[in-house]
Amino acid sequence: MTKGNSGLSEQVLNKAIEAGLSTQLDAAEKLEANVQTDPVALLQGELRSAGIEGQGLVMKRDLRTEKLSMQTDGVAIDPLKAAFGDIELTRPTNATAVVTLTEADIQRAFNGDYIHQKLQYLKVQSDGQPTQVNVQHVEFKLPGKGKVAIAAAVTISATGEVQHLAFSATPEVGPHGHQVLLSQVQVEGQGAPAALTNSLLAAASALLDLRNFALPGMLLSLQTIDIQTGKMLLQAQAQVKDFPGN
Repeated sequence: MTKGNSGLSEQVLNKAIEAGLSTQLDAAEKLEANVQTDPVALLQGELRSAGIEGQGLVMKRDLRTEKLSMQTDGVAIDPLKAAFGDIELTRPTNATAVVTLTEADIQRAFNGDYIHQKLQYLKVQSDGQPTQVNVQHVEFKLPGKGKVAIAAAVTISATGEVQHLAFSATPEVGPHGHQVLLSQVQVEGQGAPAALTNSLLAAASALLDLRNFALPGMLLSLQTIDIQTGKMLLQAQAQVKDFPGN
């Protein structure tokens, strides 16, 4: 094989990965795979590495990712199937992944159908009496300094009265390694019923769950959370058992 043959093989494999990924996404503004190999390694069923870069990816629950980057270690594949553009792993491979979420995208998902339904008909205590409330709109902010800020407009079902609540919190890695939990909660003003604040915290954890970003054949384990002004970076270790589409 010549160097040109190797380049052609990489192009075929890149297109196969991109095609498989696209079938698992609701939308993608940009999606690129980058396979590194050589003719001898490919004949032996080995890739030196495989990378994926995506922008504007929409996965589960209408949550858009500003950017998704993943880079694998060496990859063992079936060389015969690879010759036809079919990448089948013969053993799992490790990878690192970074998911970048923007403030605007998280807020949009907070007000989407999935989370909105979770925040309706909530039972809380108000002035010592049980009552039912509906969360109408959520504002999610990333002001930096390792904090998130959440504000919501809440309607009291019995009276139609609209109340507002707001709090800030510090994101941390959950005990199972796949969720972002919000701790060190600081409620503004006179405070809101604990049940309502807890419902919003639970909704945030459900939304910021790495399983929402994992593709079939991939297991993500959250390592660090980097909160910057206007965006959140989730850094994870990944175990890849298969490439999407296979």
